[in-house]
Amino acid sequence: SDYSADDYNESNEDGLSEPCSFSNSNSVNGVVGPYIHSIICILGLVGNSLVILTYALYKRTKSMTDVYLLNVAIADLLFVLALPFIVYNELYSWPMGQVACKLLRGSYSVNLYSGMLMLACISTDRYIAIVQARRSFRLRSLSHSRIICALIWIFALLVSVPTFHFYHWYEPSHNDIVWFNGTEEEETTDPQYVCDWKFDDSNTARIVKVAVPSTQLAIGFFLPLLIMIFCYTAVIITLQKARNVQRQKAVRVVMVVVLVFIACHLPYNLALLYDTVSYFEHRDCHAESSLRTAMSVLQTIAYLHCCLNPLLYAFIRVKFRNHFRRIFQDLCCVGKKNITPR
Repeated sequence: SDYSADDYNESNEDGLSEPCSFSNSNSVNGVVGPYIHSIICILGLVGNSLVILTYALYKRTKSMTDVYLLNVAIADLLFVLALPFIVYNELYSWPMGQVACKLLRGSYSVNLYSGMLMLACISTDRYIAIVQARRSFRLRSLSHSRIICALIWIFALLVSVPTFHFYHWYEPSHNDIVWFNGTEEEETTDPQYVCDWKFDDSNTARIVKVAVPSTQLAIGFFLPLLIMIFCYTAVIITLQKARNVQRQKAVRVVMVVVLVFIACHLPYNLALLYDTVSYFEHRDCHAESSLRTAMSVLQTIAYLHCCLNPLLYAFIRVKFRNHFRRIFQDLCCVGKKNITPR
């Protein structure tokens, strides 16, 4: 099956199914794609590059949190580098061939899983450091964190195998047919290749189209969310017992981290859950168009989180901000040396 049956819902006078236009969804994608995603790409690129640069040149990874933060920044950076190509693929035909198609969609999936699971690891590390303080010296070691990160990347790669396998570069068969005054006519324009799901039979299509988003929901959202809620709730309870100003600031930071995560990811994942559960139910063109438009907007809000991670996890730390200032001071010094005549 090269295309979704949902694209062909309305019937003409002869009882034949005509394709849905999705004009509202396309117009929203036309605005969201080029402009808002460009802002996300720039902010994500700058923020995550600064985090990686700081760890590479100024600050050694001395704790488990440092290792996790570095890996989150790498996952987010790879994600924002792939995002312009994903947006282009959704708006236009895909000109870059089969290998680039598989690498693009597969890397997107790997970075999504690894980034979200790393955030869960950061919350677990903070839980051990604050709630299980007596055991923290034994549990929180650099070697453990590096092994955990390596396992997460391998696991994310394994979970993304169906995406690598079933995404193909091809010319959809329904591209050859256009509708004109209720009748089919052959299209004479150049072939439009897409980078999209492609299956050999309908049974495989049904299984994968439900299994992949279900896995994304379970492992890429609900599992990290539950871990974060459990760990940060225990952290807040422990910090509340110590009545001092510094601990109260820490509680506020934890609350902001959790609320931002939920605000960014929960709406889109609820929409994805609804889409997955009702996948085999008939939806008319208007309902399908409304759902696509909503998911496009909510997905963009979820993408914003990769820009906010550096602010929430790295720049909020005093030592990290000091290293961050040093980067700009050194850049200014280099610039002055190049500009000042010898």
